[in-house]
Amino acid sequence: MHRSAPRLSRILACAAVPVMLVVAGCSSDSGDTKGSDSSESSPSSSASKKAEPTVEPAKFAALPDPCKSLAKKTVASLVPSAKSKNGTAAGSSDTAYRAGCSWNGLDDNGVKGSQYRWLDVGFTRFDSDQALGSGAKRAQQDFDKQVAKAKASEGAKKVAEAPVAGIGEQATKVTYDLSKTGEDFKYATVVTRTENVVITLTYNGAGYAGAKTPSADDILKGAEKAAKEAVASVVGTGSTKPSDTTSPSGKTSDDKSSDDKSTDKTDKKTNDKSDDKADNKKDDKADDKKDDGKSTDKKTSAHTSSVKKTS
Repeated sequence: MHRSAPRLSRILACAAVPVMLVVAGCSSDSGDTKGSDSSESSPSSSASKKAEPTVEPAKFAALPDPCKSLAKKTVASLVPSAKSKNGTAAGSSDTAYRAGCSWNGLDDNGVKGSQYRWLDVGFTRFDSDQALGSGAKRAQQDFDKQVAKAKASEGAKKVAEAPVAGIGEQATKVTYDLSKTGEDFKYATVVTRTENVVITLTYNGAGYAGAKTPSADDILKGAEKAAKEAVASVVGTGSTKPSDTTSPSGKTSDDKSSDDKSTDKTDKKTNDKSDDKADNKKDDKADDKKDDGKSTDKKTSAHTSSVKKTS
């Protein structure tokens, strides 16, 4: 009886081993199933990701010459006796993105005093960037900065801001008074945006030696007139054009040109063949003439020798 008890316990322990192996096997199978499910679901999850939207291309790819952006008549009327009628170009590291020009002059009226005027125009262009946004959006941000900058001019008094209609896609005017060099100046800045280009135009003036200070309305009218011309110069520069155009048949211009080239080659081969035939005919006729000429020459030479013998 004492020997059978240990033997029974060993049998029961051995019987329990397969059960544990079965449980372990089940757990390993369930783990493999999860792994296969995750691997199979990864392609579908990646396919469900949407492609990033492309940024709209910038409309204007160049800036106009700032010193030629305003008509000479306009400059002459706004800045009488300008030091340089052609204007003075602003310094820029890259005129394709930032450019400007200014005119200034003192119109001396003798005992009636003098009138001083300053006119300045600046252009800033923005390209579209996948990380920064479209050129128009970036220009919009700079537009707001330029308006804030004009309002924050040092020493400015009676600052006023208002939208302006009919100049570019959006425009804002900022007017203020400013005292310097012992005189009272009237300032008007018009900030406008057309697509991806921002234009900042500033016009100011003052009376010297007892001359009257120009009216704020006259200064503003001059600034708005010049701003319209500056916008027109940007539009006149031209916009970015697509590389390919689609024809009604669905073919691009490149495909069309390739078709034209193949047609030209075919026509050329046909023309070459016809030319070869014509040339061959000409050559045959020429050979015939040569043969006739040779026979005639032979006859003539024979006749000449016979004449010599007779003589």
